[in-house]
Amino acid sequence: MAQAPLPRSIHLVPLDRIAGFDVRPGFYDINGATAIPGGVNFTVHSRGASSIELLLFHRTEKEPFAVLPFPPHYRIGNVYSMIVFKLNIEEFEYAYRVDGPYDPGKGLIFDRTKYLLDPYAKAVTGQSQWGATSPRGQHYKARVVKDDFDWGDMAQPLIPMEDLIIYELHVRGFTKDGSSGVANPGTFAGLMEKLDYLEELGINAIELMPIFEFDEMQDYRQADGNSLCNYWGYSTVSFFAPNTSYTASTEYNREGNELKRLIQACKQRGIEVYLDVVFNHTAEGNEKGPFFSFKGFDNNIYYLLTPEGQYYNFSGCGNTMNCNHPIVRQMILDCLRYWVTTYRVDGFRFDLASILGRSEDGSPMGAPPLLQALAFDPILGNVKLIAEAWDAGGLYQVGAFPAWNRWAEWNGRYRDDLRRYLKGDEGFAQGAALRMAGSPDLYASQGRNNASVNFITCHDGFPLWDLYCYNDKHNLANGWNNTDGSNDNNSWNCGMEGESEDPAVNALRRRMCRNAFALLMCSRGTPMFLAGDEFCNTQFGNNNAYCQDNIISWLDWTRLEHNRDMFNFFRYMIRFRREHRVLRAETGDGACGFPDVSFHGVSPWRDRPFDRHDRYIGVMFSGWERDRGPQVIYVASNAWWEDLTVTLPQLPASMYWVRAVDTWQAEQQEAPVPGLQVTVRGRSVMVFSAR
Repeated sequence: MAQAPLPRSIHLVPLDRIAGFDVRPGFYDINGATAIPGGVNFTVHSRGASSIELLLFHRTEKEPFAVLPFPPHYRIGNVYSMIVFKLNIEEFEYAYRVDGPYDPGKGLIFDRTKYLLDPYAKAVTGQSQWGATSPRGQHYKARVVKDDFDWGDMAQPLIPMEDLIIYELHVRGFTKDGSSGVANPGTFAGLMEKLDYLEELGINAIELMPIFEFDEMQDYRQADGNSLCNYWGYSTVSFFAPNTSYTASTEYNREGNELKRLIQACKQRGIEVYLDVVFNHTAEGNEKGPFFSFKGFDNNIYYLLTPEGQYYNFSGCGNTMNCNHPIVRQMILDCLRYWVTTYRVDGFRFDLASILGRSEDGSPMGAPPLLQALAFDPILGNVKLIAEAWDAGGLYQVGAFPAWNRWAEWNGRYRDDLRRYLKGDEGFAQGAALRMAGSPDLYASQGRNNASVNFITCHDGFPLWDLYCYNDKHNLANGWNNTDGSNDNNSWNCGMEGESEDPAVNALRRRMCRNAFALLMCSRGTPMFLAGDEFCNTQFGNNNAYCQDNIISWLDWTRLEHNRDMFNFFRYMIRFRREHRVLRAETGDGACGFPDVSFHGVSPWRDRPFDRHDRYIGVMFSGWERDRGPQVIYVASNAWWEDLTVTLPQLPASMYWVRAVDTWQAEQQEAPVPGLQVTVRGRSVMVFSAR
């Protein structure tokens, strides 16, 4: 956040004396704790509080060495602000105590015995060592962060949505296993050591699973001798603070610098960085959960409550943030602006984003003020906004998320239709073809451009290899008797459950993985895939590895060498997509007399192309590119188990078809096609380009 200029007369104003410190009223419009010349400005607000105290602690100490009540005349409206002079930011930590009425039926649960974490804290103490004994939500404290990072003349990449290839990863799991070979496993620095690898693969955007401060020891438990924790991090403790356990070294009062160096290094390689953000709930849970921040400042403002003062649970995690209350809406906007201006983040994926469109009584809103504010905010003007357009309360808005042509969506319909089609289910060829064409049935009528983020795998569910190794989830290690995780995976084990030594089974599984990625790269919209899919990483059948801080969730980099051919195929398909803009976006009204997109059966130009062979898709893209002239790509996908003879569309006399992709083979090599008839082998994909 921008720091207000310090008045020249600040030291000429008579000072008050509290707890041995010189103090004066502070800057009421700068939330949080901010270092200024000569001291620190503390600003906090509460609508229902009757009084607030600032608590100062020596580092690692549990009890404060000073308690500074905000005098009544240090309050304007509901904002309390105080400058404390001669306070060295490296010598203290801070928290608050807030007093006020206690009436749970009205959602008022003020408790002045609780130490409260500043909602605008830029760094949280006691969290820097992963898995260490933590405050368990009772005594979080904050540090003042000095922001002196030099970004130089670095500019944002500003990659258009249709040109993106998003790679979803977990910071810790990406390099934590010893097979990663990095010097700083499980950290931002360790991820930075892998940027050469990501550049070689060809992706140009990374989506980081939650890196806001969270407590990995929340809900810690043992199951069958295994330690289970809050590994994924979808339970925010502090929205403005980076997870300090993801750093290779402790950054006292410089928290965030290692993350900034990672983001800077990514930008220098043309890779954008997106954050998976969780504003739908917090780690405070319901009435049985911890009490460490928002509950103590204004419980009935920050959370959606029933008329009886209980917590609505549209998140499935105990509480739901009251996102469209003006106070909460402003905090979320301030937060996103902070990450864009201070960390130069390029985009955000919003977890359970439909909650962000619920009103204070929990009902869906037609034009949610928060979503509209984010869509039109000037600071966020070039930032990607990606919604997970559903929530745990049953609100499913894929294709209907309030967008103002600004929001994109994780297209859950793409995942479901492609998975069912690829495994050979009857009746899904037409749906899969529409998904490949950019889901015009979902977005075209609304005039929404580049709204579909296409994915077949993500952190939630099976990775790609497991999608073709398991019919059923195998989540016993999670300690819930295999009752957790989705039962609707649309997966297929290729005839044998789990890992196999059968060469034929493994060859089919590898081909199925190639089929899936080939169609993903040949679909309009923005493709996203899960880290490790490119070398057949496995979770051993666990489709809900949220609590597994071990090889179930970590990438096993030895599989890269064992599956180098799969990595090469992913790299080839990424390059192929980049070379053919007609696959990524409409380039005009088509080319060579062909429409922009057309669907075909085993014979071209049939009125009902999917009637004869419902497990075959022929999708042709055509258009003009300024420097390359006419571009025509034909994708032939056979999800049937038998070979099919397919007739390609007739090209103009000066052009001919070239086979560019054949997933029946591990290695790809272009070859001219003699004539128009081709054999597409059972359960395989071929892609042809016109020359």
